Amino acid sequence: MNATHQELWAQCCQFIKDNISAQQFDTWFRDITCESYADGKLVLMVQSSFFVDLLEERFQPVLRAAIKKIFGEGVQLFYRFRMDQGAPSTSLQKSAGPSPTILAQSKAQPANPFQATDQRDFDPQLNPRYTFENYCPGDSNKIARSIGEAIANNPSLKTFNPLFVFGPSGVGKTHLIQAIGIRIKENNPKARVLYVTARLFQSQYTAAASRDINSFFHFYQSIDTLIIDDIQDLQNMPGTQNTFFHIFNHLHQHDRQIIMSSDCAPSEMEGFEARLLNRFKWGMQVELERPDIALRRSVLKLKTEQDGLCIPPDVAEFIASNVTQSVRELEGIVVSLLAHATVLNRDISLDLARRVMANAIKIKRSQVNFEMVCEAVASYYNITTDLLFTKTRKREVSDARQVVMYLAKKLAKMSFKAIGHKLDRTHATVLYACNSIEDRMQTEKKLAADLDAIEASITK
Repeated sequence: MNATHQELWAQCCQFIKDNISAQQFDTWFRDITCESYADGKLVLMVQSSFFVDLLEERFQPVLRAAIKKIFGEGVQLFYRFRMDQGAPSTSLQKSAGPSPTILAQSKAQPANPFQATDQRDFDPQLNPRYTFENYCPGDSNKIARSIGEAIANNPSLKTFNPLFVFGPSGVGKTHLIQAIGIRIKENNPKARVLYVTARLFQSQYTAAASRDINSFFHFYQSIDTLIIDDIQDLQNMPGTQNTFFHIFNHLHQHDRQIIMSSDCAPSEMEGFEARLLNRFKWGMQVELERPDIALRRSVLKLKTEQDGLCIPPDVAEFIASNVTQSVRELEGIVVSLLAHATVLNRDISLDLARRVMANAIKIKRSQVNFEMVCEAVASYYNITTDLLFTKTRKREVSDARQVVMYLAKKLAKMSFKAIGHKLDRTHATVLYACNSIEDRMQTEKKLAADLDAIEASITK
């Protein structure tokens, strides 16, 4: 007897459950139901279009694989949204093939304060990647994250209204404040949540001053949760500050949540009206500090897992120990490392990590001298140090000698002439040896691994 569409979808769910974590499955797939399947068209009932955007962003590959495995090739996937207060549900059609494209959708447009929009079309302008699930916890963000989750899970709680998050660039302020908005929308798709940068707010105000200031006010006064990023950019803009002051008052008086971020605390801000600074201090001020080593390790682990990157433990520890200023800088290093490994067709190694990071950050290095290099090379290849200075041309000794020349140049910053003098070789011989090692590293993975190991033993 043929299985029903609900039974087939249950098999899909089991496949998905086997390939993601239990928490991810409970959050994203447990409440999805299969409405129908006929003529190669599969209709799933989901919470909202916003939910679909997040679902597709995170789990499209495993969802596509499950549908292909259980339902077969060429299945077209439709999403139907649950009705809200009697309004007709809408549907969204996507191809389940390799390149999903939207065939029919009432597409939400960026928020426009001069154009009337209904709630279904209202775009919160949130980045679906900035979720609490992707926000690594640590001592440096523990308080801020806890407060953010409290607001997100219970928007009616106004203890932390307004919320003012501050800290240096790259510590995760934008991620945190958008995660609050995303969680609010997940729990209540009808909530009017808006994320906007202070720069965009200012440019909208400038346009409104010459077009329709009343529409501008009405639009912002209709928001349930207003998230303003980089509020410090309104410095020395009295007209924009005055407008924001009145919008702030309206939202606060009507128990709407206001969330702001800045690179410094309100007490340190200059170029702002005193009355506006006082309002910044009304609710909760919380600082995001620079990430500690534990948080940097967690961020690095999450980023490499998301990018499908395999980084050896010693390389990961080296990156986490040296990239100390911001999470953004850490993520940038991972992206650069992946690009270099791909272009150079090399495994990710300590040497490659040093190259990538050389121009991005200042790495603390111990002072390396020629004797340290000789001892490390001889020990690694299990030969006596004296052999390196002889005239013997045995392969194992000559190779080790070339490695000494290469590392002395790289780590000890010695000139070709100085290296040659130490080993009783000519300048040309040392130059040839260094170039030879460079060329061989591109094709001989064992040699590259040997050099990484020796270098690590010298600089640890």
